[in-house]
Amino acid sequence: MIRRKLVCLAAMTALGAGVPMAANAQADYPTKPVKIIVPFPPGGTSDVMARMLSDELTKSLKQPFVVENIGGAGGTIGTDRAVKLPADGYTLIQTGVGQNAVAHGLDPNIKYNSMTDFVHISQIHSGPNVLVVHPSTPFKSVQDVVAYAKANPGKLDYGYTHAASGHMAMELFKQTTGTFMTGIPYRGGGPLMIDGLGGTIPMMFINQDTALPHVRAGKLRALAVTSTQRNPLYPDVPTIAESGYKGFEALSWSGMSVAKGTPQAIVDKLEAAIAQAMQSDVIKQRMGSVGFVIPPQGVKPYTAFVKSEIDTWTRVIKTAGIKPQ
Repeated sequence: MIRRKLVCLAAMTALGAGVPMAANAQADYPTKPVKIIVPFPPGGTSDVMARMLSDELTKSLKQPFVVENIGGAGGTIGTDRAVKLPADGYTLIQTGVGQNAVAHGLDPNIKYNSMTDFVHISQIHSGPNVLVVHPSTPFKSVQDVVAYAKANPGKLDYGYTHAASGHMAMELFKQTTGTFMTGIPYRGGGPLMIDGLGGTIPMMFINQDTALPHVRAGKLRALAVTSTQRNPLYPDVPTIAESGYKGFEALSWSGMSVAKGTPQAIVDKLEAAIAQAMQSDVIKQRMGSVGFVIPPQGVKPYTAFVKSEIDTWTRVIKTAGIKPQ
């Protein structure tokens, strides 16, 4: 009996000792390199945003934040792998419009749930798509496009890449304006841009950073942006909301998340560090130079934003009858 009591006492002592050790480990976080999993290939906007942030977090938290690219299936492969890794704060997951909002509308059997399997720490970037037309077209405004499309149902073509933010913007545009236009699918942004610049397709929605040099060179004409406020790099280009469709919004965005179950102390530390990083002069300058805005920071606004985006794009996809490819 005495021996049993001693064993129990020793076990309780060890358990009690483990609690402060775990707390200290969280307080000292990070004590080793942290991975940022980007679920897309290198070189795109998502990758650039993640690497920009990783540099700032490496400076402030004194450990390397290393980007690992795991592309495929519109971002869902890398996201699924990342969210299944240990919830210890040493894997950050770049979440975004495609893999964490559009994907839920396209595939009801997706392997993860963006509202229950993640802690969404903070949104990193937000930027509009731009409705652009080839200069050879007669269209000078959204109203011109809508009037022509209504007078000539199905005769106005547009280009898109499946399930990209530009595709979603166009589907929302058609539903909002009550127009029927013919979509020409492309397997990637490169071929889409080549045909858009060549005039093979007269119209498309593309990210504002991609459109900017071509608009400035006069190779594309910008008719409207899809944010609710005008973009600083397109000061003379109205929003679609201004063009007669109040409330219209379709954004390209990304943020940083971790797997559900990550200790709260680590979540809090990352939340504060990311908010600080996003206010650095380096990030402000780099984002401003390509027309991105710094969104509201923190867990609460980002979580609410992800939920609203899932609701919006699930509704748009269902209405349009879009299927996964």
